[in-house]
Amino acid sequence: MPDLASPGQPGGLAPYAADPAQSHGRKHAEEPPAGRSAFQRDRDRVIHSGAFRRLEYKTQVFVNHEGDLYRTRLTHSLEVGQVGRAIARQLALNEDLVEAIALAHDLGHTPFGHAGQDALQECMADLGGFEHNIQSLRIVDHLEKRYGDFPGLNLTFETREGILKHCAKNKASDLGDVGERFLRGSQPSLEAQITNLADEIAYNNHDIDDGLRAGLLDREELCASTLYGTIFAEVQQRFPDASATILRHETGRRLINLLIHDLVSETRRRIAAEGVTTIAEVRAASQPLAAHSPAIAHEVATLKRFLFQRMYRHPRVHRQAEKAKRLVRKLFHTLLEDPRLLPLKYQLRINTCGGTKKPQARVVADYVAGMTDRFAIAEYDRLFDPHGEA
Repeated sequence: MPDLASPGQPGGLAPYAADPAQSHGRKHAEEPPAGRSAFQRDRDRVIHSGAFRRLEYKTQVFVNHEGDLYRTRLTHSLEVGQVGRAIARQLALNEDLVEAIALAHDLGHTPFGHAGQDALQECMADLGGFEHNIQSLRIVDHLEKRYGDFPGLNLTFETREGILKHCAKNKASDLGDVGERFLRGSQPSLEAQITNLADEIAYNNHDIDDGLRAGLLDREELCASTLYGTIFAEVQQRFPDASATILRHETGRRLINLLIHDLVSETRRRIAAEGVTTIAEVRAASQPLAAHSPAIAHEVATLKRFLFQRMYRHPRVHRQAEKAKRLVRKLFHTLLEDPRLLPLKYQLRINTCGGTKKPQARVVADYVAGMTDRFAIAEYDRLFDPHGEA
C-alpha cells in the first residue's frame, strides 16, 4: 500500500485523496477563500443555506409532528457527516469534502420522506421526472438565492459530484460535468464513495433506534433475524443490569463501530489490490473502491430487508405514508392547474415558461419539494379547508 502522506497533499492526506488546491473548480469563477479551503467554503455555504435549515422539519420515517425525539433530515445529515468523517480520518481522506457532501446530500428531499418523494415522482413521471439527488443539485446550482455574482451556492465540482449519488443515463447528459461519469462508467472520488456508504450506515442504525423506541420493531425478532442480535447479546452480557435504553444505545454504537471498521478495512484492501496512488486512478477504477467486505455486505442487505418488511411496511408507517402521498399529489395537481395559487415569486417563474407545461410543472415541483412537513400540511389546509386561512 502506498504511503499516506504526499508532498502535494495538505495535512498528511493520502495521495489519492481529493486536494482542494487541485479542485476541478466551480461553475462560476471566484477568488479563492482566505483562511479556509475550497471544501470548507462549500460546507459553510451549505450550512448557511435556507434548504439546509428546512431539513429540521423534514421527515426521515415519522411525520414531523409525531415526536420531538425521532430523526429528521437535519439530524440524519449531521449523523452522516459524523460517520463519514470518522471513516475519512482513518483512510487519510479529505474530511472537509466528506462533510460538505454529507450535509448537502439530502437538500432536495421532499416533505414526508420517501412517501413524498414517491408521490412527486409519480406526478412528474411524464413531465421530466423527479429524483431527489438531481433536486439537491438543482438547489445548490440554481434555486438558492444568496449571492450577487451567481445563482445557487456555486459549490466545487467535487462536492457536486458527491451530491449526485445516482443518476439515470438519460438524465446524465443534461447535467454537464457531474453527469459525465454516469455516461463513461467511471467512479467519483473516494470521499464521495464513503459518504454514500456513511449515509447507509447512519440511516440503518437510526431507523433501528427510532423503530425500537416507537414500538414498531420487536427486539427479539430483530435479534433473531439480523447481525443486531449478536451484538446485543454481547452488550447484555457486559451490562446484565442495564436498562432497555442503555442496551439499545450500547448495541447501536457497537454496530456502527463494526460497520465503520469493516468498511475501512475492506477499502484499504481494495486500494492496495488495485495499486491506486492518485485520485485519477480512483476515478478510472472498474468498480467502487469503498465497500464492505462480502460477509458484512450480506449482513447489511439482510438488515435492510428486515427494516423494509417490519418497519417501512408497518401499518402505522404505511397509513401515514399514504396520507402524505395523497396530500402531495393533491397539492401538486391543484397548483399546476391554477398557478395563481402559488406565491408570487413562483408565479413569476411560471410566467417565463411561455405556457409550456413541462417547465411549469418543474416550478411547481420545486415549490412542493422545498416544503417542510408542517408547511405542506398548513398549505393543504389553506387551499382546501373552507375554514382555514387564505
